[in-house]
Amino acid sequence: MDKNRTVALIVAAGSGSRMGGGIPKQYRKVAGVPVIARAVDALASHPAIDAVHVVIGAGQEAQLSEALGERVATSSSGGATRRESVRAGLEAIGDAGRVLIHDAARPFLPPAVIDRLLAALEDKAGAIPTLSMVDTLVRADGGVLGDNVPREGLARVQTPQAFRFDTILAAHRDWSGDAEPTDDAQVARAAGHTVLAVPGDIMLEKLTHEADFAAAEARLGAIMTSRVGMGYDVHAFAEGDHIMLCGLKIPHSHKLAGHSDADVGLHAITDALLGTIADGDIGSHFPPSDARWKGADSGAFLQHAASLVSARGGIIDHVDLTIICEAPKIGPHRQAMRERIAELLALSINRVSVKATTTEQLGFTGRREGMAAQAVASVRLPVE
Repeated sequence: MDKNRTVALIVAAGSGSRMGGGIPKQYRKVAGVPVIARAVDALASHPAIDAVHVVIGAGQEAQLSEALGERVATSSSGGATRRESVRAGLEAIGDAGRVLIHDAARPFLPPAVIDRLLAALEDKAGAIPTLSMVDTLVRADGGVLGDNVPREGLARVQTPQAFRFDTILAAHRDWSGDAEPTDDAQVARAAGHTVLAVPGDIMLEKLTHEADFAAAEARLGAIMTSRVGMGYDVHAFAEGDHIMLCGLKIPHSHKLAGHSDADVGLHAITDALLGTIADGDIGSHFPPSDARWKGADSGAFLQHAASLVSARGGIIDHVDLTIICEAPKIGPHRQAMRERIAELLALSINRVSVKATTTEQLGFTGRREGMAAQAVASVRLPVE
């Protein structure tokens, strides 16, 4: 066994049923980044941690892959309980000297906590971060106030919990308790090992309820900056019987000429989003010289730009599109356009604006030779 190897084991096998919303909480985003990705980043970036392993629920492989993107982490499936998931993860790791077992729902992990945990393992088989109790504790039965509970000697337990790898693996293999343990320190102590308590951190608060996510968003919002990008696109009319505009097929006396589907509205928004992250323009990502993009659905271009914003930890706040043409009339299609853009960007429709104007019969749009569009996008990005 490699006694010098330290592995972080992230437990992310839950279904998130208490949160609702149809997605496990470890895959929800906080300030544009999935919770599980933030947990992986916090552990993988620590110089003392050599590898990260994630235990996921059955069938969550695609969700994990999408959430982590290019991040490096191995994974395996968990069990029906947290204890079974941890043991499965430990068995999958197989070889290590030390392990930090962490809940994915605690994504904001200060490096100093890791330092304290690993230092404690020099003398003890295990160590956990804790917070002292500062509030008055009482019993409450059915909402009726009961007796006070002395808080001296009590502490709130957090993760990650650090152990010598062979010690905690053996303890999990030997577990024979009637009730399921609430954490891995309980498993280690049941096997006769001493577990040291080290100072935790308020940043390690667990994301459990909707209010926890709102508080995390607000906290991270203070370290994000707003950016605005502008996009502009033009396409000429050619012979045809419809145009593609904002992802909709709209009957018209002509079509818009272009290498892709020539959706002038989506092209303008795509460029606006790319502008917010200073990442070129639509032509640099999807060059007209590349045959792959001939006749391509511009919705894919827009979603690619949105994914680049998300990969930078960004949040799209609003997009505002202005279509410039004499015909066709945009009004009858405006709501459907907003709905399609909102769908492509996974935004509330209240964050998508579509307007139209003419040039009073001036210029190439006034002569009905083509159509133009300009867009503005506002996003929030982590401060660099």
